[in-house]
Amino acid sequence: MIEPVFVGIAARSYDERQLPDRHDFAQLVLPLAGQLHLHIAGKQGTLDPLQGAIVEAGAWHFQHGTDSNLALILDVDQRVLTVDSWSILLERPFTTISPAARKLAEFMYLCIEAGTAQPERICAWMPLLFDTLAMQRPQARSRLGALLAHVEAHPGLPWSAEAMARFASLSTSRLHALFQQELGISPRAWLLKKRIDLACELLTHSDRAIIDVALSTGFADQSALTRAMRHNLDATPAVYRRQRQEPMPKSQ
Repeated sequence: MIEPVFVGIAARSYDERQLPDRHDFAQLVLPLAGQLHLHIAGKQGTLDPLQGAIVEAGAWHFQHGTDSNLALILDVDQRVLTVDSWSILLERPFTTISPAARKLAEFMYLCIEAGTAQPERICAWMPLLFDTLAMQRPQARSRLGALLAHVEAHPGLPWSAEAMARFASLSTSRLHALFQQELGISPRAWLLKKRIDLACELLTHSDRAIIDVALSTGFADQSALTRAMRHNLDATPAVYRRQRQEPMPKSQ
């Protein structure tokens, strides 16, 4: 096996579109936060913490971010990716980032932040990182994972099963099947639970008006939130807030 050799490692953020570039080493792009649009040799993809990319040596590429984003950029000698078990990474420029690969990327980022990203330390972790990336195959469930993360970040949007299916590029029936398979719940029931959970967080940790809490978490009005909480938690928003918030300290 060829010993892993890394050329450089960095954590970077992108905003405006960058000029096209290419280099004589391979590059792994592993987002840690936000979204990044990447074009590689005529192919394009949107990267996020669930989706990364491998830029082959010599390939023209450019990128830009649309929101607050952060990505781990790992430059490596491309010869290491000719190993049989890792060569598949060069066959697909965009690849799913498994939970294990995300943890490894986060560890490497912490090494950068702590100033301990020494070559020998990074090289020791690279084979495991390549293994976790190579073993992962793009699947419909990865699209479900991206959907769940997006809905949780934007619960106030007018989501429906059909809207969620369109976002994940799945049929509605396939979406229902994946929800049952992965979560044991229907899309509608999961969405309602997430909205109630977020409303409860806001009621507990903020002083926002109940109508604002309702609208920001996707309920049509305060009455809709009240009905949902009474049915699922046996408490109205006002009662829940009163029970959960700690009494304010009295002025001396």
